[in-house]
Amino acid sequence: MKQDELLAQRSGNQCELCAATENLKIYEVPPATGNMDDAILVCPKCLAQVEKKEELDSAHWQCLTTSMWSEVPAVQVMAWRMLNRLRHESWAAEQIDMMYLEESRLAWAKATGDHENDSSVDLHKDCYGAILKNGDNVVLTKSLDVKGSSVNAKVGTVIHNIRLVSNNTEQIEGRIEGQQIVILTKYLRKQG
Repeated sequence: MKQDELLAQRSGNQCELCAATENLKIYEVPPATGNMDDAILVCPKCLAQVEKKEELDSAHWQCLTTSMWSEVPAVQVMAWRMLNRLRHESWAAEQIDMMYLEESRLAWAKATGDHENDSSVDLHKDCYGAILKNGDNVVLTKSLDVKGSSVNAKVGTVIHNIRLVSNNTEQIEGRIEGQQIVILTKYLRKQG
């Protein structure tokens, strides 16, 4: 049997964190070794928030009060990590106090250092705080000289189909006059 079939069978075809049943994806809990025991089946909402691509929704994560008792080590580790991200909420702090992980699982849960961070998420945002996504169209709010070329991008220039710079939330990539350039998000406004 393939990994996705085994995970679907193990989970009963539902997200192993929140029990949703739509559009499930395999998520390898870092630091993953490629072993099936390191993987869980998750819904798009859980995945986006686990990967810090979306703000944490405390109400959604109430599901952890159930999933934290799973016998699957990877589910236990993810429940512990997510509860720790929400530890400022009284219900999450209570769950952390009740939760017990074997020493090896606790070491795995702490391996990423995620539990030491607050729940804030770094997202690409325009100058007005609107969240930017790959494929969005943006408008320049300031005239910019493009380094290394004679191109001058004027205020109001529309940049179509942007790409987010994955390791820097203050930058996007886009084309101006046929040239692929990096632009700071503080000089952009999301269009539409």
